[in-house]
Amino acid sequence: MYRFALICCFLFALAPAQAEKIKDLASVAGVRNNQLVGYGLVVGLDGSGDQTTQTPFTVQSVVNMLTNLGIQVPVGGNMQLKNVAAVTVTATLPPFARPGQPLDVTIASIGNAKSIRGGTLLMAPLKGADGQIYAMAQGNIIVAGAGASAGGSSTQVNQLATGRIPAGATVEKAVATLLGNGEFVQLELLTTDFTTANRVVNAVNSQFSGTAVALDGRVIQVRAPQDNNLRVAFLSRLENIDVTPAESSPKVIINARTGSIVMNQAVKLDSCAIAHGNLTVTITADNTVSQPDPLSGGKTTKVQNADIQIKADKGPIVRLPKSSTLRDVVRALNAVGATPQDLLAILQAMKAAGSLKAELEVI
Repeated sequence: MYRFALICCFLFALAPAQAEKIKDLASVAGVRNNQLVGYGLVVGLDGSGDQTTQTPFTVQSVVNMLTNLGIQVPVGGNMQLKNVAAVTVTATLPPFARPGQPLDVTIASIGNAKSIRGGTLLMAPLKGADGQIYAMAQGNIIVAGAGASAGGSSTQVNQLATGRIPAGATVEKAVATLLGNGEFVQLELLTTDFTTANRVVNAVNSQFSGTAVALDGRVIQVRAPQDNNLRVAFLSRLENIDVTPAESSPKVIINARTGSIVMNQAVKLDSCAIAHGNLTVTITADNTVSQPDPLSGGKTTKVQNADIQIKADKGPIVRLPKSSTLRDVVRALNAVGATPQDLLAILQAMKAAGSLKAELEVI
């Protein structure tokens, strides 16, 4: 599995850098998404809703909803609700969204509901970071999971406490989006790089002479027409200009939780020698009972005998030659014959020894 993963990384990372469009490398300042969040009730569940004794806020929400609908709920009544669940509702408001535009929403249970499959979200307002309502959500929930239980046994496929409503929200208020400030617009690179920023400036100035200047390694300021119609046409041409980005710096990404290791094409190795062995510690407990002799006055006691064994596997020394390409790096690491978990320690040791010419990032 490990060798296959490394080979896949090699196949995709071996290709040389190719020209990309500016819209794939940068975004226009001010043109951004906005996150929306809300609280709501899902009804119509088949007995899989919140346990109201443990989630009192669900009962309170139902009482408030019924009161707003003109229904008076007796004070002090013990409501046993099984078909209702309290949920959070989240959505992303895209730039230039206008009232009436539909949005997809995600529904997630915040109580102890077993499933929200088959439920219906009642009208829920979605608010932005400023506390204002920008959309309203309502509709039938789609859950891409299934589950069943009987006789104390149960089975479940995927997540049942989270679902989506396609086009389940309607924009009620637009967010003003300005295309630049005055006569300039700013391009913001997705990744800070002075070389890429300089190449973007040169590419833009080759199409629109003297219009672009780099403010730093991330932001490029471009002079644009004042008229909105002309500015949109200008940005359309601007974002389709081809630029060859700078080569990525050598980096190795290690996921210590899953054992995944990914490296890019720029990774290189200096000559080094590696000896790696596994240290196994085995502890065996043998529980016995000590029985005293008759009429001795002693007490029966439990005795725990522990047997500790330490085994160190032999690790042969493997010499890794200097490697200048990812293909050579893959071959060298495969020659060690280590598992992905072993390779985590080996790569960190190689970095400390100075033989791994790459930034090591653990996620």
